[in-house]
Amino acid sequence: MSGFRSGGSRAERAEVQRRLATARRGAELLDRKQRILQRSIDGLAERADAERLAWEELAREAAVWLRRTTALDGADRLAEAAPSDTALATVRWGGAMGISYPEDASCTVPAAPPAGGSSALAYAAAAHRTALEAAVAAAASQRALLLVSEELAATRTRQRAVENRWIPRLEEQLTAIERRIAEQELEESLRLRWAAGLM
Repeated sequence: MSGFRSGGSRAERAEVQRRLATARRGAELLDRKQRILQRSIDGLAERADAERLAWEELAREAAVWLRRTTALDGADRLAEAAPSDTALATVRWGGAMGISYPEDASCTVPAAPPAGGSSALAYAAAAHRTALEAAVAAAASQRALLLVSEELAATRTRQRAVENRWIPRLEEQLTAIERRIAEQELEESLRLRWAAGLM
């Protein structure tokens, strides 16, 4: 015989049913979030690849001009042409689905001191500025892709936990409670029949 009262078991069943409905709804929302994140990742990956390729191309071009100006002007003239201040990267953050990630980035490069030298030096400076700006944009895109990918992985982990652990555990609890309620109802029915047979 069960030590539980029928009313208590029914309240317990209602609570487990409520929690099970919440878990199932949570799994649905996590699945929806995964699909949205995957679409975002697809777009971010395409953008990150394009910006990385653009940066690599500009970096190669800057390297060519660096070799030319080093050969024509020498290392000393090249060092004199370098700006005294550092470049400043600015990242504009945004996000979606509770994730914050870089949406855009720009780079402010300080003006270089006037320097003599060949035209290759001017071309090298301009090429390096452009490559640096592209590098900042590519880095921001890569960071955005990484952050959204990490969120997707975490969302998948949470969904698996809900679907493979939480929901089955609640379903087992509900089955046990319903079995207990059925036993209590059968016991009560037998008690009533037995009492009716004695009268």
